[in-house]
Amino acid sequence: MPTSSRSKTSRPATLGALKKSGYASRSVADEIHHNVVERLKSGDPLLPGIVGYESTVVPELENALLAGQSIAILGERGQGKSRLIRSLTQFLDEYVPVLPGTETNDDPLDPISAAGRALIEEQGDKTPIAWLHRDDRYGEKLATPDVSMADLIGDVDPIKVAEGRYLSDELTIHYGLIPRTNRGIFCVNELPDLAERIQVGLFNLMEERDVQIRGYNIRLPLDIVVVATANPEDYTNRGRIITPLKDRFGAQVRTHYPDTTVHERNIVDQESVEFSDAGMQVVVPDFMSEIVAELSQQARKSGEVNQRSGVSVRLSISNQETLRSAALKRAIKLKEQCASPRITDLPALASSMRGKIELETFEEGREDRVIEDLTRRSVVEVFKRAVSDAPLPEIVSMFESGVTADTSAALPSREYAARLEAVPALAGVVKSLGCDGSDAEAASAVEFVLEGLHLTRQLNRDVIEGGFRYAKEPPPPPRTEVDFGEGLDEEQRAELRRRFERRRRRNRE
Repeated sequence: MPTSSRSKTSRPATLGALKKSGYASRSVADEIHHNVVERLKSGDPLLPGIVGYESTVVPELENALLAGQSIAILGERGQGKSRLIRSLTQFLDEYVPVLPGTETNDDPLDPISAAGRALIEEQGDKTPIAWLHRDDRYGEKLATPDVSMADLIGDVDPIKVAEGRYLSDELTIHYGLIPRTNRGIFCVNELPDLAERIQVGLFNLMEERDVQIRGYNIRLPLDIVVVATANPEDYTNRGRIITPLKDRFGAQVRTHYPDTTVHERNIVDQESVEFSDAGMQVVVPDFMSEIVAELSQQARKSGEVNQRSGVSVRLSISNQETLRSAALKRAIKLKEQCASPRITDLPALASSMRGKIELETFEEGREDRVIEDLTRRSVVEVFKRAVSDAPLPEIVSMFESGVTADTSAALPSREYAARLEAVPALAGVVKSLGCDGSDAEAASAVEFVLEGLHLTRQLNRDVIEGGFRYAKEPPPPPRTEVDFGEGLDEEQRAELRRRFERRRRRNRE
């Protein structure tokens, strides 16, 4: 019967009791296969918490897991590869019996190590049994050029030799990470960074499912499912996965960045860190969260950003956290109980974006200019989607009558109420954005609408001390015929006309 159905008190404590219970060993691949089948039958999500992969990555993983294959997961940085592989332990049985004290998690019914066989030979059916949880059956190694075969497979332990054992004795071996993950899942993170000679050492593990240690006549028939992650760009930059090793992976799965801002926002909501501050509340309006998500989407389409390097989802997460922090800081300084990020907080994103995007060309100061341009484009796109049905001409007409509006990151939220009173149509748009719950949310919505109108060239914006002033300039007077010098002769008039045209071209430029 599956070990997960056993309570802690009913699990057999000795080898004899385990045999009487009818327990039957099964391989790791078999465990995963059966548990995936049960998950599919129940209709529950296969990988809860993995967003945006439902119709792309997850079906390929389902096939690989059902087939009991080793898997290589390829994708750019920040695509959730590590989260994917670490979630695979949920498909292992909750508990499996092991022989206590064995470094290789020996199955009591089929021990593979000399220590395990000796223990059963000595104690027989009275051999004690321990139960290993699925979370303890996962091993991971970050591949670096200095990783050795001793780290992964094992080597002679000089201390055991000093205790009097012979070098030919299997008990002198100190097992590496892979044998210690026997009966579990082992992952090599960033596989291309592993030296090629070490990759060759994994051949037996991948195909024959055993390992050899140095020159010993020892073969450990390990039961392991191997998973690896890699960034395709690393194949040319830092290393590569050698072809024979790639051939030994049963499945190769490609990850990707979120296809929509909806998926991006769901990931941000799930992963961003939020702190509870006594008496303080930070509310992020939908349009500000949408701007954060759109900013990453714009960066992934920009020709100025190196797309081979990728734009990680961590960019969106960091930006959301930075905006919340900027809003909270303002609320603390102004002694407000509620805080909401505003358009005037967006310059703070420069600190959380630097280093997360790589430009195609390097130029001093260019990174901040690209960030500013991407931010403007994101605000425009979100503005067009959010206020497509709003009475914007009514707002603009009020400004044409001489109304102006000042905004600032340091301006108290309650002072934005005056803008709403001066422009009633603006109050209606703020309400349609769902931001009439607090002064902080209303202030955020006012800035969003004003900036959107400016970026769509419906309002003018001047930089003032600490913020911006929005206004509508009156239309220019109708053009009249220019008198190029009354009383001058034709040659003098022509010269004046040429000077005028040159000056007008310079002004346009």
